[in-house]
Amino acid sequence: MIRKIDPDNRRVLKFPAVRPCESISPSILLTSLITISNDVTNFKAKFFPSQKKIAREVIRQVEILHIFFEDIREYQPNFTKSLILCLSELHFILQKIQFLLQDCTREGSRLFILMKSQFIANQFRVLISSIATALDILYLNSLQISSEVKELVELLGKQAQKSKLDVSLNDQCAMERVILILNQFENAFEPERGLIKRILDYLGIYNWEDCNKEVKFLEDEMGNIEEDAREIPLISNLLGLMCYCRAVIFDSLDENDEQIIVEIEVKSPGEMLNCLNPEDFRCPISLELMMDPVTISTGQTYDRASIQKWLNSGHLLCPKTGERLESTELVPNSALKRLIQQFCSENGISISKSGRRSKESSRTVVSPTPASREAVRFLAGFLAGRLTYGTDEQKNKAAYEIRLLTKSSIFNRSILIEVGNVPPLLDLLTSDDPSTQENAIAALLKLAKHSKGQKSIIEEGGLSLIISVLRRGMKLESRQIAAATIFYLSSVEKYRKMIGSTRQAIPGLIELLKDGTICGKKNAIAAIFGLLLYHRNHERVLEAGIVPELLDLISSIERSDLLADSLAILACLAERIDGCIAILQTSAMALIMGLLKSSISRAGKEYCVSILASLCTNGGDEVVAILAKEPAIMPSLYALTTDGSSHGSRKARMLINMLQKFQESSSSSLTAASKLHKERFVHAI
Repeated sequence: MIRKIDPDNRRVLKFPAVRPCESISPSILLTSLITISNDVTNFKAKFFPSQKKIAREVIRQVEILHIFFEDIREYQPNFTKSLILCLSELHFILQKIQFLLQDCTREGSRLFILMKSQFIANQFRVLISSIATALDILYLNSLQISSEVKELVELLGKQAQKSKLDVSLNDQCAMERVILILNQFENAFEPERGLIKRILDYLGIYNWEDCNKEVKFLEDEMGNIEEDAREIPLISNLLGLMCYCRAVIFDSLDENDEQIIVEIEVKSPGEMLNCLNPEDFRCPISLELMMDPVTISTGQTYDRASIQKWLNSGHLLCPKTGERLESTELVPNSALKRLIQQFCSENGISISKSGRRSKESSRTVVSPTPASREAVRFLAGFLAGRLTYGTDEQKNKAAYEIRLLTKSSIFNRSILIEVGNVPPLLDLLTSDDPSTQENAIAALLKLAKHSKGQKSIIEEGGLSLIISVLRRGMKLESRQIAAATIFYLSSVEKYRKMIGSTRQAIPGLIELLKDGTICGKKNAIAAIFGLLLYHRNHERVLEAGIVPELLDLISSIERSDLLADSLAILACLAERIDGCIAILQTSAMALIMGLLKSSISRAGKEYCVSILASLCTNGGDEVVAILAKEPAIMPSLYALTTDGSSHGSRKARMLINMLQKFQESSSSSLTAASKLHKERFVHAI
């Protein structure tokens, strides 16, 4: 059996070749050899940015083997053990040669392959030597092939033994130039653009799109860096260089390049903990994760045990703000509690170890090398200048570059903010060009993921501009991205208050919830969920009319993730009396009960149970009575007690107990009434 390797699932310069099994049919083995050798010879038509001389020599030698295999198929009726052994070994070698040639011509890997020239030359040298060793097994005169082919194979064996396959002088010079450029960056000296352009021309990187492919390849390699940490410095250096080239050397976008922009995705409320700072989950008093967060009258949240101890000691001031407490009531912050529980669950954190592990989980960033750091710093300064003083086209392109640079690198975001790119990006939000406005708000979204970016946006007066885009953005995509930006800003407690008190913010999110695409609706829901972590925003959200909009959305959507997100908002609102009243004034009960009995996701069912449990708790016996008339929901409740999460199963058990107590109470009341009626009847007789 011969297993085929998918080249798309293979990392560069990794060679997962497999030897044919011992029981393989000789004819199948030979056919596979002819196919693979033919594939190798077809590389003659491909462009080799580097390794040209080596690749040409290797392909020539494989061409001879291809002729050899064809001759064997035509003239050799019997396969001896030595022939099969030789062919099996050659099959293994040719696989590796094919992998190497694929990598040398792989799209986007040109600079990386150039810098690995010595390693690649060594690999080719070993493989060609292995061909000579494999051919030594054969006694060619015993094979029934043509004399011309025998002579070619004998010559091939001799040449393979002596083959040097050294790195070419041109490749060596190109590598030295790259090293010179990286050294200049490392010493905080901006290289001459002409020198960089010579390298790019040598590798056939002629435009923005070619350079962008190099960046994408290096980013993918960096994503797999844990497999070989030794590659970190090289990949980091080259990535910094190519990001610099993409923006500075190719200072205009190619035609239709703006189609490359990736759709903005925002985490659902259930995944919100990945976007919020885990430090927000700590009690300001104990500095440990809050297992039972509660909110006091000043709006600050603490762990119940810590704030209760504070109050019991006679303190009547808020520990964090110093404000005098209007009351000592502790309001459970159930939404935050769920996020903390999920954070602990998904990070394998036990309650006893939560303080230590939560800090560890936030330190997961690979530090850039000095050369890449300085390259990005020069680039950030260049972009800030373009945003401020460039033409309209240059400003748009600079915003687009920032949008790409900030996609996955926390370091890039930090440098761009530090150099001062936030204020000119905010200015572009008032642009009358739809594309410029979209690129600017998308760049700000990525910068808003960084704490320094959030602070800069707020201090520069950017909140009102972002809300203006949310309400009146020239493209629907811009409005949706503005909602996502608000979501990230809401990860900071004091900004939740500020956003909620800004008159147009919450109505704008609810309007997007009604008119947006699926992506826009998810962004709006996530932003609203973030704002609800501040308890005083509950009233504002209800006043804006969110409940009817959510119910319309729930009754019309088919996507399970969006359905669960919408139910999560309702579950959060139902935990408060005002939210419970708003929900009960609609037809929500019947809709929620119907969903619970349907085939929605487990998360959706758990949110349904949370909503119903809160409605019964806050709405009293009248609500319980309505629920008790629907015995068909009991199987779903019992299923969640065993199959649900710890939170979901607890809510399901609580709701079952409430229904059972109500039924027992109703039954005893009926029995008492019946007995009283009977006594009156006897007395009358």
